[in-house]
Formats: sequence, C-alpha cells, structure tokens
Amino acid sequence: MTDVTSTVVRLKLSLLRNGLRQSGGRRAAFVASAVVALLFAALQLLGLVLLRGHAHADAVAVLATAVLALGWAFMPLFFPSGDETLDPTRLVLLPLRPVPLVRALLAASLVGIGPLFTLVLLVGCAVSVAHGAAGYGVAVVGVVLALLVCVALARSVAAANVRLLTSRKGRDLAVLSGLVIAVGAQLVNFGARSLGSAGLGELAPVADVVRWLPPAAAIGAVRSASEGAYGQAVLQLALSAAALALLVGAWARTLTRLMTAPDGSTLQAPDAAIRSRSPEGGGPGRLLPSGRTGTVMARSLRYVWRDPKTKAAWVTSLAIGLLVPVFNALQGTGSVYFACFAAGMLGIQMYNQFGQDTSAFWMVATTISSSRDAYVELRGRALALLVITLPYATLVTVLTTAMLGDWPRLPEVLGLSFALLGAMLATGAWTSARFPYSIPQEGHRNVAAGQTGLAWIAIFGGMVSAALLCSPVIALTIALNVSAGGENWTWALLPVGAAYGATVTWAGLRGAAPRTAAYLPEILSAVSKG
Repeated sequence: MTDVTSTVVRLKLSLLRNGLRQSGGRRAAFVASAVVALLFAALQLLGLVLLRGHAHADAVAVLATAVLALGWAFMPLFFPSGDETLDPTRLVLLPLRPVPLVRALLAASLVGIGPLFTLVLLVGCAVSVAHGAAGYGVAVVGVVLALLVCVALARSVAAANVRLLTSRKGRDLAVLSGLVIAVGAQLVNFGARSLGSAGLGELAPVADVVRWLPPAAAIGAVRSASEGAYGQAVLQLALSAAALALLVGAWARTLTRLMTAPDGSTLQAPDAAIRSRSPEGGGPGRLLPSGRTGTVMARSLRYVWRDPKTKAAWVTSLAIGLLVPVFNALQGTGSVYFACFAAGMLGIQMYNQFGQDTSAFWMVATTISSSRDAYVELRGRALALLVITLPYATLVTVLTTAMLGDWPRLPEVLGLSFALLGAMLATGAWTSARFPYSIPQEGHRNVAAGQTGLAWIAIFGGMVSAALLCSPVIALTIALNVSAGGENWTWALLPVGAAYGATVTWAGLRGAAPRTAAYLPEILSAVSKG
C-alpha cells in the first residue's frame, strides 16, 4: 500500500498547484503575499541575530516563541490564513486509521508559507541565544520540537472546532473568541509600548516562567545548554516532547470522533424546527425599505446574526474599532483621530460581499440580469452595513472625544470617519466583483485553498485605494488646521465629509454594478470553491 503520509502531502501540493493554475492573477497574488511574508521573516531573523550577546536576548527569544504558538493556536480560526492543511472531515469515507492519518496531516501541515515563516523566526530565536557546540546541537532539536508543537497545537485546536464553528450553537463561542482576540491584540500592543519606554528588562520576570512552558521551553533549553545547565536543558526538551505527544494524542482522539460520530450540532427538536419555520411578523424588519432593497438588507443582516463566521468577523471588528481609540485615550497618548479606526474596521466588512453567500450565491445570481439589478443588490448590502456602521462610528467618535475632552475636533473627526466609510464601501463593492473568494462553511479556514493570496491582495489593495479616495478630505482637514483662522471653519468638515462619503459610495456602487452583472459566472465560480 502506498504510504499515507506521502500521498497526503502530494495531495496537498496538487491542490495548491491546481488552485494557482486557475488564473494569472491568483498566481501573482500568491507570489506577492509569499514575498511579503518571507521578507518580513527575514527582517525578523536579522533583528534576532543582532540580539546575540544582549543581556535580555533570551527573554525576547522565549517570549517570541510563545507568541508564535498563540498565533498558531487561534489566528487560523478567525482570520484568513496561509495554512491550507487539508480538512480532516473530507476524509471521513476513506479507510484510514487515526495514527497514520495524524502523521500524514502533520506532515502536510508543514507545507506552506506559514510553517516556513515560523521556521525562520524559530531559527532566529535559537541563534540569538545559542553559544558553543552544545548550544547549537540543542538548538537543532529545539527548533524542530517547537515547530512541531506549534503545528500540532494549531491542528488539534482547529479539529476540535471544525463542527463548532460551522454550527448555529457554536456562534456564541466564536463571538467570545473574537472578543478575546481583539482584547489580546490590544494588550500586546500596549505591552510593546511599555517595553519601548521601560526597556527589555521588563520581560525578564515573565520570561523566567514562560521558558518552562512548551514550545518556549524548547528554545529555553538552548540557553540552558549554552550555559552548561545540561540537566535543565534535557528537562525543558522533555517538556516540549511531552506536550507534542499530548497534542498529537488529543488530535487523534478528535479525528476519531469526527470521523466516526454523527454530527448532531445542528439538529433541532421538532417544536423548535416548527417555530423556526413560522413566519415572522413585525419586528425591526418593518423599518426596512420595501422591494428588493429591503430584502437584500434583511438577508445581509440575517447573515450577521446567524452565520458563525460572519458574526465572529463583525464582533471582532466592532471590538477592535472600540478598543484601539479607547485604550489609547486611557493611556493618555491617544488622539481623537484614532476614532476613525472604527469606521475603517467596519468598512472592511464590505469586502468580498458575495463570498459570504458561498454556493448559495447562484440564487442571487439568477435575479441579476442587468446593471440596474446589480446596483440594487450592491446598494442593499451597503445600506445593511450602514445600519450598523454609521451609529457605531458616531458613538465611538463621541466617546473618544469625551474621554480626551477635545470637543472642538468632534465635527472634523466625524466628517473624516464618514468620508473613510464611504470610500471603503465604494472600494469594497468593486473588489467584491473584481476579486471574489470563497469562505468555506465547513472546516476552520476562512479562505478556500489557493485563494489566500487573492484575499490578502483584495483586502489590502482595497484599503489602500480607500485611503487614496479619502485623500481630498484629509488634505482639507490638514489645510484648515494649519492655516491662520482655519480652525473657525473645521465644523464644515462634518457636512463635507458626509456628502463626500455618500457621493463616493454612490459612484463606487455604480461603477461596480456593470462588472458584477457581466462577470456573474466568474464570481459564482470563485465563491463556490469552498
């Protein structure tokens, strides 16, 4: 029998290769994202190597490894990721035993940009603390152990959440996880700022604890071996190896359950099913416009409330959009202009509008026969976003202004927020039609295999375009603030920004409508790949 490991690795390589063969744009996006990731990894490697001999190099290396492990554990669940490991639920019908399957999937997980990026950083961490033959010898073992623990941690967490993230009952946990990630990202940001003012010595107490926690213990063993503490180094490597064994064992048990037990996560009791099919009367839906616009708005808002991945993305954006300006204001280093972050985070939700429909987009596509139909469809989706984003951006701006006591700048910041929001709605409509990608409903990934680079290019390209579209309002704001007597006219930025945002949104929707109508088959093919 052909070895399962080599077969699964070749299968993954084939999937990646076939995904890149679909279009030149997809290949270019993949190459661009790979170059950016590896360039960043190379710069980090250089920085870590330059830390050799520094008194606190070991603390940086150990904590960097711990942060990498946390990223591997949680980030792939909620953000587009370069990790395209095969979804184990797709192999349910094959006669595979858990242990060979785990070994095969672990090997397949080591193929990709993400593992290579992690390997480069781990090598940098090990080199920054290694000294002598013993140190470098342990570094080789430590880097391999740390990488395997990171990958096994990611796969075990992902496997445990495959059905949870695709079930109705799991949406509340997904929302909570999004909040945890949002808060954690801000805590890391503020911790980095504190280090910038207090020095790396502040890391030492935390690093003394973390160096005994896998996989950071594997890098901690390098330092121990370099200092001649061989017993301590062996113990730290043993801890990492034990963690790897436990993670692989937990992963194998999860795979067994996934591939043998029925999925009852979405089953309803008969009376609940009857109630879910009963017509809804009244409610907030009465406030929506009549006709197709109101129908599209209701559908989009229902996605936000019911779909676990869409809801998690929204709640994460809402949390980060509030935490960034508020936490900066609490630190006393913030500015009222940070309030524009709320509009920016929520404007991202306009990107890839058709991807959230997945294969069900064909039902929408059958109702679009002209540019007018496409325009009404896009307008309804944009209005659904505005129902949430406009009051939220206003609330965050007012709250930030109140915390900083800078009330004279409230009109101009609101105007900037509205202009930025309009620019992102316009570019989001265009990228939804030009760079659509699939959001798999099954599994833990947020981007279908082969489309990761396309997703990143679409999002960041759209954000850069939105910033350029918003530049006239930004230039006017700067001009009024630096000119003599201009501060007396900054109030006018509120109506100007609102009018500019509305105009740009209208123009963006109008411009994206013809392409949406003309390329419906291509869009449907792209969003149905998951």
